[in-house]
Formats: sequence, C-alpha cells, structure tokens
Amino acid sequence: MDFLTLKNAFLIGVGMAFMIGPVFFMLIKTSILKGARAAMAFDIGVILGDVTFILIAYYGSRNLLEKIKDDPRLFWIGGLILIVYGIITYIDKNNKKEVDESQVEVPKANNYFKLILNGFLLNFINVGVLAGWLGIMIMVGPSLNMNPNAIFWYFVTVIIGYATTDFMKIVLAKRLKSSLTPLVIYRIKKGMGILLIVFGAFFMLKGFIPKELIESVKLEAVTGH
Repeated sequence: MDFLTLKNAFLIGVGMAFMIGPVFFMLIKTSILKGARAAMAFDIGVILGDVTFILIAYYGSRNLLEKIKDDPRLFWIGGLILIVYGIITYIDKNNKKEVDESQVEVPKANNYFKLILNGFLLNFINVGVLAGWLGIMIMVGPSLNMNPNAIFWYFVTVIIGYATTDFMKIVLAKRLKSSLTPLVIYRIKKGMGILLIVFGAFFMLKGFIPKELIESVKLEAVTGH
C-alpha cells in the first residue's frame, strides 16, 4: 500500500473526528470537567465502538464485495451511501443549536470503566456512524483488492488519524468549548455534509471510469512513463 493511500486514510480519520454530535461534545465536556485522563478513557470507548462498526462493515459485506469487487456498481453504492449521509448531515434540523448537555452527562466520579462504556455506547447507538464506515468499506475494500492485510492497515491508519485528532481536542478542550458557538457548529456541520456529498459523487463518478484506465494511470505515476 502506497504512501498516498495511507495519507488519505489518515485524513479520513481526521475528518470523522470533526463530525459534530453528542460524542464530540461529551469528549470536550469530559476533558473540562474531569480532566484529560477521564476524556481519554471515554475516547477509548468511542474508538472501540468505531472498531466494532468497522468489523461489522467488513464481515457483513465481505462476501458481497468479493463477488462484485470488479463491478463499477460497487462505487455507485458506496458513493450513494455517503451522499445520503451527507444530505442528512447538511439538512439536519439540529444544525443551528448545540447538543443538549443533559444528553451527555459526565459521571461524578472518575470511574474509568464506566467512562469507556459510556463512550462505546454513545458512539454505538449512532447508526449514522455505521453507515459512514460501511460506505468507506465498500469503496476502499475493492480498491485494495479485498486484501485483508491492506484493509487492516488502512483502517488502522484511519483510527490513528481519528485518535490523534481527538487527543488534540482533549488538549484544547476549553478553547474549543468557548469557540463552538451555534453559528460555528452550524457551519461545520454544513461543511461536513457538503464534503460527504462531494466524496460520494467522486466515487460514483469513479464507477464510470474503466478499471484498466485507472490501473494505467497508477502504473504511469509509479514508473514515471
């Protein structure tokens, strides 16, 4: 797997870490009220939830992807999932207001196991996150020839990008908290929705490009001819 692919995986992780929602606010709130260690414990739970979704997306779609990995319709399906997810994010009626903090209560004591469990459950109940991972899996799996090792390292890199960004959010929690006005949140969610739609459209367009042409371009990029 080349450096460009890993870089893209890392950037996907960074982008997903900035999806505004209950998990985002809970992470910042936990860091402010309970400290960095408590926030990291919570974030471990969130990441475990993401890993669970990735495994569900991989094993739930692997047989289908193996059968039609050379079928351009696969890109249409993955792209369509991202476009729908992006449209939902863009038109979300809650875009103009912050998540109700009563929905993201922080335990009074630093019970790290409970924080991990809270992070896992708060992330796991969000079906939209599963849709996002499924869309990425449908697009990435065939491009990596359904190679388990390549897919493993791709998503490890995604998680590293996600975790690195979350660590920065924990460190900068107080500043982020004061900066996240309803207008800023509104613009971020709108922007993320547009990006998801653009990425989805790009992958749907990729389905119209012959595989031979894509392989030829990759070969020329590597050889310089």
